[in-house]
Amino acid sequence: MTTAIIGIGNLGSRVARNLVQGGEPVILAARDQSGADALAGELGALASSATVADAVSAADTVLFALWLDTGKELISQLSQALVGKVVIDPSNPIGPDGQGGFTNTLPEGESAASILANLLPAGAHFVKAFGSLGADALGSAANRPSGRAVLFYATDDDTAAGTAERLISASGFDPVKVGGIESAGRIELMRGDLHQNGGLGGRLLNVDEARAAL
Repeated sequence: MTTAIIGIGNLGSRVARNLVQGGEPVILAARDQSGADALAGELGALASSATVADAVSAADTVLFALWLDTGKELISQLSQALVGKVVIDPSNPIGPDGQGGFTNTLPEGESAASILANLLPAGAHFVKAFGSLGADALGSAANRPSGRAVLFYATDDDTAAGTAERLISASGFDPVKVGGIESAGRIELMRGDLHQNGGLGGRLLNVDEARAAL
């Protein structure tokens, strides 16, 4: 089982490192192909690089580590190539607030996950995952000595749930499901009560704490 990671910024590169360390093969693709090539070379034998189209074609799972608007555009372009794939969305619906900070870019009650899920073709398996922690915590808290931290996920799809649990575990975290896509906003910035840098105020939760918070 191979995971394509589209986008190798802070989050995409962290997820790639964690998956490789957990024994999962990855294919990296990015607008800057040379950057994907370099990261794959650094990560070793379990990592390779390809164009976006080739990475999606060769993978079982596709993680779009992109800004929401870029993800919307790319998913629309790739549409039929995603049939049968597990699609992972870690995005957060945020943008500049004009005052040096960030704000939620979506109306109340709408999530990035609900938007992207509706763009997918029938036969794709969608899950919101790998976005409930900041990129720094994805790196520093993986396999933490004090006990694994939780990464939340949300999906209505059993196939996607199984894949998310496997990849989250391989990444050095414990998976906890918050519910279906209607609950995905709980793990997105800025409004999510279960996002590390939202309602959790920077805290990392263990499994017991996470289940109590649900």
